Amino acid sequence: MNDVFKALSDPTRREILRLLRGGERTAGELAEHFAMTKPSMSHHFAVLKEAELIRSRRDGKQIYYTLDTTVIQDVLVWIHDMFGSGESKS
Repeated sequence: MNDVFKALSDPTRREILRLLRGGERTAGELAEHFAMTKPSMSHHFAVLKEAELIRSRRDGKQIYYTLDTTVIQDVLVWIHDMFGSGESKS
């Protein structure tokens, strides 16, 4: 779960996730939204993949990325268990 929080701590990675809410996109389509080098974008993709927040697939020379919400659902369950629904657990 630490990988998830590390990935979400960066505003660029949060923006990548926001863009992927609209559906699958190529690495190039995502990169158009950022003023950074390809190696920097690749690093962000790698961190997000390591945290299992995105998935990738290759089709020829293109790499397509999609949002994977499974881990986020697990984090939300953990947060709910940790902090409850506002009820005191005395």
